[in-house]
Amino acid sequence: MEEMREKLKDLAIIVPCLNPDEKLMEVVRGMLSEGFSHVLVVNDGSAPEYQPLFDEAAAVPECTLLGYEVNRGKGYALRHAFTYILENWPWCQGVITVDADNQHTPHDTAAVARDMLANPETVVIGCRNFKKAGVPLHNRMGNLITSAVFKLLCGIKLSDTQTGLRGIPASCLRPFTEAVEGDRYEYETNMLLHMKTAGIPFIERSIDTVYIEGNKSSHFHVLRDSAKIYKPILKFGMGSGLSTVIDLALFTILCRVFDALPDAKEILIATVGARVCSSLFNYYFNRTRVFESRENVKSSMVRYYILAVCQMTLSWLCVTGLVRLFAAQGGLKTFLKLIVDFVLFFLTFQIQREWVFKKK
Repeated sequence: MEEMREKLKDLAIIVPCLNPDEKLMEVVRGMLSEGFSHVLVVNDGSAPEYQPLFDEAAAVPECTLLGYEVNRGKGYALRHAFTYILENWPWCQGVITVDADNQHTPHDTAAVARDMLANPETVVIGCRNFKKAGVPLHNRMGNLITSAVFKLLCGIKLSDTQTGLRGIPASCLRPFTEAVEGDRYEYETNMLLHMKTAGIPFIERSIDTVYIEGNKSSHFHVLRDSAKIYKPILKFGMGSGLSTVIDLALFTILCRVFDALPDAKEILIATVGARVCSSLFNYYFNRTRVFESRENVKSSMVRYYILAVCQMTLSWLCVTGLVRLFAAQGGLKTFLKLIVDFVLFFLTFQIQREWVFKKK
């Protein structure tokens, strides 16, 4: 136990703050009581009347205070702290990010730190139990939806996507500083997405679910910050959505052009012609904007079109079968194709992520 407490001295606690209350000092004292000896408090442009609290924290020998006059957001505050550590604390083996409202207990923080020390190249995520009684409904629903989207579109299985308690090894600080965008709450989401694309492993650590006074001290703005959080996630589906519009438009046009042909031939020609054009757009959009792949174009394009041919064939067979089943004509054919391709979208997207554009 004493040996582990000594190792905690090689880590840094980062506490980003905006207009904190007296719980800030409870956080600082709690971290010191667990054996941490380096607490980095970041004043994210708080109002002048909160300066006495920061002065009190700065008076603690084990506490270092950083800050700037204008509020820049939690993401900026975290990157500011990461940069400071990279430039001034080369001995630091990793950091633990903690919220300033005392929702992360010292015990849980130490547990996350121990897991990170035992897995030095792995990010440790402190995950709350949202099924616990007393969790505000909007928090429970928000996390449920975000976790589902992360798993479906991003291939990231995580039970708590918005937790602020994270153990980050020193080897990840520079990538998280240079390669992850966002100045506010979306930064923590972008961090998870970067971990996926960069192949940075992570593990979960179950922590207590604490909401103090209904979480009223949180500076999370539901509409503004939710939009920023979901923006990078929705980018994953944007490319397929745009290519679907192109595909459906061309499919409809070609069906009218070749309407005199038998249904099977008409749908085959329309499906192939539409898919060739839409797939070229989709390939380059996914490669450059979604998966940011640097793999050889030739090899990834071969894999992409193997998948595209399989998807196109399956789409043709399914649509043809449904058209015959319902004796569909005109716009109903397009509607049936829309349903089929909507189902195939989720399957092919995951194959693209895990095979076509998967980073080595």
